Amino acid sequence: MLAPLIAFLESPAFAVGTAVASWAELLGAVLGVWMVLCNLRVNPLAWPLAILSSALYGLVFWNALLYGDAALQLLFIAVAFWGWWQWLRGTQDDGRALAVRYLSTRQRALAIGAMALLWPATGLLLRHGTDTDVPWWDAFPTAGSVVATVLLARKHVENWIGWIVVNAVAIGLFAYKALWLTVALYALFLLLALAGWRAWHRRAAEARA
Repeated sequence: MLAPLIAFLESPAFAVGTAVASWAELLGAVLGVWMVLCNLRVNPLAWPLAILSSALYGLVFWNALLYGDAALQLLFIAVAFWGWWQWLRGTQDDGRALAVRYLSTRQRALAIGAMALLWPATGLLLRHGTDTDVPWWDAFPTAGSVVATVLLARKHVENWIGWIVVNAVAIGLFAYKALWLTVALYALFLLLALAGWRAWHRRAAEARA
């Protein structure tokens, strides 16, 4: 039953010169942009959109031998359900509903430490467990995206810094893999992450005032 759907999603949607984009890549890109726009506005609709976009991009990355990014989409789907619940029912340490806010000094150290552990661990797994030709390059946005998604789910402003770095690195990776629509998408994501940082920074500053 799924085979015809997968075959359709893997088929070309359009081509520009030698660059070919599948339907999965095109639909994943459209849903991904919609998702980030919802994140920017702190709209919970972002999370179901993230689930759909991640499922589509899991197929795209698997076919491109980017196994780290493909596996990451499964994690994104799981975290998206958690993030959706957090935005609808989650609370802060003081019991109040989640609000856009900054990390504490300790939380920043934990986030950096998590990245320092996840990147080499993911790189080693990809290097020795798959046939990818870019294990360390693939591992960086994989690990960074996990950390940024958790921060996003908890409405921490610094999630946007994570996405700025992740998107910048991913642009080079996807260009190397000739996923040109995805390159354009991540360039847009980079701009949206910058806008997200400014918007959430204003929200957090107003809440402090």
